[in-house]
Amino acid sequence: MLLAASVNNTHAACGIFREASLVATWRIRTSPLRTVDEYAVLLRSMCEGEGIAFDQIRSAVIGSVVPSHTPAFVELAERYLKADPVVVGPGIKTGIRLLVESPREVGADRIANTVATHRRYGGPAIVLDMGTATTFDVVSPEGDFLGGAIAPGLEISLQALTERAALLHRVELVRPRSAVGKNTITNIQAGVVFGYVGLVEGMIQRIKAELGPCKVVGTGGLIGVVAPETSQVDVVDRQLTLDGLRLLWELNR
Repeated sequence: MLLAASVNNTHAACGIFREASLVATWRIRTSPLRTVDEYAVLLRSMCEGEGIAFDQIRSAVIGSVVPSHTPAFVELAERYLKADPVVVGPGIKTGIRLLVESPREVGADRIANTVATHRRYGGPAIVLDMGTATTFDVVSPEGDFLGGAIAPGLEISLQALTERAALLHRVELVRPRSAVGKNTITNIQAGVVFGYVGLVEGMIQRIKAELGPCKVVGTGGLIGVVAPETSQVDVVDRQLTLDGLRLLWELNR
């Protein structure tokens, strides 16, 4: 079995593959203070909860956008899984071209998203990945990464608002009944949720104006907040990044 780990600033999305089938997924909060032993205990415990034999995981692929967290996951694979992990980065085979000014700056998650999107849905396409940041990844008809855009994530936007405004406080990220809020909570929810939908729709429309008609694939931990509020997202694929990591592992094992 294969462990795929997509490591970002707040969470690591982890999945266990048996051949091409994703049999279990979890999200682990990442921290620079968490040790490799702690990650191993968490992973073993979650595997046991799903009836997965921890010692049957013999391979690993790691896509990290946080360099300080990468060594812990590499050590996790080497020490506890006895695996030589594939780490997504410069020098690995991807099967795609990164048609941007600085290919080395393209995040591992965006590479994985591009590979999985073209394999599953073809191109041209836009990947809307909503996590700590919200990224728009543009995929060519041939499956190449053409570039895109990065915006502050939904939770980051809410956090910045409530931390900088003394009379405002954090609220649950849910859809309010109306765009016209009647109290402070619904005012914030309307502005953050519906305002972010406007950001997403505006960016998709601008990219389509340059790219032409294309499919929009939504993924990421916060896609469920925005996707139901817009007709611009054609399909939601929550496991897109993990499947892209699996495909990259197959190319490099």
